[in-house]
Amino acid sequence: MPRPESVLPKLGRVTDPSALRPGVKLRPEIAALPPYRQGRAAAPDGYKLSSNENPFDPLPGVASAVTAASDFNRYPDATALVLRGKLAERLGVSVDEVHVGAGSVSIIAQLVLAAAGPGDEVVYSWRSFEAYPGLVTVAGARSVQVPNRADHGHDLPAMAAAVTEATRLVIVCTPNNPTGAIVTADEFSAFMGAVPSDVLVILDEAYVEFVGDPRAVNGIPLLGHYPNLVVLRTFSKAYGLAGLRIGYAVGPVAVLDAARATAIPLSVTGQATAAAIASLDAEDELLDRVRTIAARRDDVWRGLNEQGWAVPKPQGNFVWLPTGEHTTAAADELFASGLVVRAFPPDGIRISIGEHESVEKLLSITGKIVQNLPEGHSARRIA
Repeated sequence: MPRPESVLPKLGRVTDPSALRPGVKLRPEIAALPPYRQGRAAAPDGYKLSSNENPFDPLPGVASAVTAASDFNRYPDATALVLRGKLAERLGVSVDEVHVGAGSVSIIAQLVLAAAGPGDEVVYSWRSFEAYPGLVTVAGARSVQVPNRADHGHDLPAMAAAVTEATRLVIVCTPNNPTGAIVTADEFSAFMGAVPSDVLVILDEAYVEFVGDPRAVNGIPLLGHYPNLVVLRTFSKAYGLAGLRIGYAVGPVAVLDAARATAIPLSVTGQATAAAIASLDAEDELLDRVRTIAARRDDVWRGLNEQGWAVPKPQGNFVWLPTGEHTTAAADELFASGLVVRAFPPDGIRISIGEHESVEKLLSITGKIVQNLPEGHSARRIA
């Protein structure tokens, strides 16, 4: 009996994807949407500073929990009930007010699909998380992008003013990815007072554990005050589980039930759930690591300022260089020196805080880049 693959050539395998185009009808806005692409790989002696990953290796106890969850021949608990119960107890909410997904970005996708469709609008600041525009387009809705302030933070009054009868959802990202600026508690309170109560507000706090500014908003205590608020958090960054894809939302049961209805079933693996539970048990040790990363971030920021950069005070696990039209050239110069960063032409470069050994190399290159920027460039504080 022939091997199955030996039959394939007889079926007329298509080697040129363009051959499919005349006969396959796609939504034009989706066909035009660029797929998500990861940054370039770092050289063996280089540093990957492009994905906001936690540079520390997994804790032994967390790694052991993943290894022990070896029954992957079985489907996982679709509700992640044990993890949700643990989170609910910590956060002072009911189990049904917690929803777990394959990273917080997957929950954003679910909420956008649940709230917005063709003819509806989704408001968010720009530049912000690069996934937002694509998720809105996939839902068939329209993005309303409100420019960041000059200090690279959200212009919340302008965002509130952009809400119309067509608005179904507003996304607030704090600390803002990729600029690192926070939304303060006072700013957010005023904003929520200006947004209609039937418009869903997502507070995306993927980097909340790295925040050191006491003025920053903390979404969880506000849930009882705003029935249209959902708070998102993740295990990817502070807890170092980026490769396992697990995050969570906290908010009104009816809204989270709608998100659950749009979710791909069984998308959160048992290994991810086990790792998240073990990470909560090891939270003190993991948050020590977070403090180390935050201190390293502040050292990098001070170094950039001393070099003459005009960069926002970072509150995530990354820094932002507003290089503007020089973004691609600057990113290429960093890459040539062994540093992979995330370039967002024509706005700027996001640089994750990585290994301790990467800091000296990073600052040696950024010092040269800022000196070569034209006089009067917005990223320079020097003449």
